[in-house]
Amino acid sequence: MIKEIQAKTLLARVKEPDDWFGLYYSMNLYRGCQHQCIYCDSRSECYQIENFNQDVLVKANAIELLRRELAGKRVIGTIGTGSMNDPYMPLEAELQLTRRALEVIAESGFPVHVITKSDLVLRDIDLLEEIGRKSYAAVTFTVTTADDLQSRRLEPGAPVSSRRLAALRSFSQRGLLTGLTLMPVLPFIEDTQENIRAIFSLALASGASYILPAFGMTLRDRQRAYYYDKLDQLFPGLRGRYEKAFGERYSAPARNARQLGQLFAGWCEEFGLAAKMPTFAPQKRQRLVKDQPSLF
Repeated sequence: MIKEIQAKTLLARVKEPDDWFGLYYSMNLYRGCQHQCIYCDSRSECYQIENFNQDVLVKANAIELLRRELAGKRVIGTIGTGSMNDPYMPLEAELQLTRRALEVIAESGFPVHVITKSDLVLRDIDLLEEIGRKSYAAVTFTVTTADDLQSRRLEPGAPVSSRRLAALRSFSQRGLLTGLTLMPVLPFIEDTQENIRAIFSLALASGASYILPAFGMTLRDRQRAYYYDKLDQLFPGLRGRYEKAFGERYSAPARNARQLGQLFAGWCEEFGLAAKMPTFAPQKRQRLVKDQPSLF
């Protein structure tokens, strides 16, 4: 069910310095997500999205809010989108809310970081290039399995991993800053050396410049219940291993997270990929430099 809502605000200040994604503001144009990844943390009670598995709420006044809020910001900082839902879920092809937001961001001179599991982002490559020329733009694709069949199981509404990597290649060939998020890495499913190394090979072949990892996942309230139901359907018998290993804990690390972290560092060196992405340093509005900052 697609429903329109009126939002009170759109941009949220990222409270702590974000060394991971380089965000200063976060922007969610939708509530809920059509990709329906079985592990999604946004199902959790704390986010207060009542019918995450049935409804997508569209912030009908988002562009008006964005234009007004950007005009009042005293600090130019990176706007991130893709943390609570995917800005390029299938609905975006029709509504073009993300594209219209990028048009406003391009006009304003603010930098942007898009995180997505969809190749629909290719539609907006022209705007992302424009934003990159004016300030800074990054596009990061989430890929946690090298196997398309597995990605179809885990992320049933999203394009499979190979399509995301093909889109990444297109961005890289156009000279845009692009890479991967390797998160979450699901215990007992994706936390093998073979899977992680295969993703490195695919990332290199696709022109990625960085990989941002998190070896494990979250498990809390509604998220846990939904995930365990899906494990029963897709991976019979695996739920018991989760319950034994993690109980009611919030954090569910990969079985061999420390070893994977050590191997990851070595693979970064071997494949020439960074474990940290170049970011945009926030600037007072009057000091904004219009040219793309040095990334290295």
